[in-house]
Amino acid sequence: MTAGHGDEINAVGGSVRHIPVLLGEVLEALAPAKADVIVDGTFGAGGYTKAILASGASVIAIDRDPDAIAAGRDLEARSGGRLRLVQAPFSTLDEHVESADGVVLDIGVSSMQLDQAERGFSFRSDGPLDMRMAQAGISAADVVNSFKPGDLARIFGFLGEERHAGRIARMIEARREKRPFERTLELADAIETHIGRAPKDKIHPATRVFQALRIFVNDELGELARALLAAERVLKPGGRLVVVTFHSLEDRIVKRFIADRAEAASGSRHMPEAQARSATFRKAGGGVTAGDAEVAANPRARSARLRAAVRTEAPARSGDFSIFGLPKLPGIDRPGER
Repeated sequence: MTAGHGDEINAVGGSVRHIPVLLGEVLEALAPAKADVIVDGTFGAGGYTKAILASGASVIAIDRDPDAIAAGRDLEARSGGRLRLVQAPFSTLDEHVESADGVVLDIGVSSMQLDQAERGFSFRSDGPLDMRMAQAGISAADVVNSFKPGDLARIFGFLGEERHAGRIARMIEARREKRPFERTLELADAIETHIGRAPKDKIHPATRVFQALRIFVNDELGELARALLAAERVLKPGGRLVVVTFHSLEDRIVKRFIADRAEAASGSRHMPEAQARSATFRKAGGGVTAGDAEVAANPRARSARLRAAVRTEAPARSGDFSIFGLPKLPGIDRPGER
């Protein structure tokens, strides 16, 4: 993932100028100070990083997209040693940071990625059916052309909340037998032709399928879950975790994690002593959304939601993925469970 994907429904098919979402609220929750070390786990176009640097804090900024890292090198060079860029998935942030005073995550695809037709994230312009943030691994074309219809339907239905998931999956199976899907507009046009589009429809019929493919190809939900566990391991007592999400699947993962970590339980005859636990976070803000003025100036902020928590002195817990309720999807394992 990379910073600032904005409104999922509008951004998948369109070009969006990068404006950091909920920037004031993020800085208030993060409260960076001059001596702090802050991890920006989703560097993207550097919106949050620039604001954190302006506060006097140092930043370790992570992004798995080599283009984002390359674009940030000038900022790194001008930072006076207060910015270090790391090309890696943010789920591995604890491999690059020993301890931190804050971790901020802005989940999803960036406007830069959407604007580059050759990356294949958007069907606004024709490009290869790719969608890989790290520019490596399985592509969207690989998924569309090789997965069973039932698996495609599960991906479209769960990750895209697409009500025509089964119909679209069967259409793809029949169409790819004649020739494989290779371009974004090929897939988008095929879906529109098959499903149709009423004049009142505000979004393109392929929007939710593209969203689902992007989330699946990049294992975005698994990455988010692993990043939350990694943040728990690196944050100092009193350190702040701040996460901005843009749709319910992401927000549910963050909400479940904070609720679980803010709850303490004592050992008893019903609960073995080994299962006794202390709260590792305390809630510091839940469900903060953008105000009318920000939404008017930046429509991407409409679906943004911020949640924050403060690290306690309790040791980090083991990485139990069951708390996240992640779906079982084809071809996805869950590395990083500790």
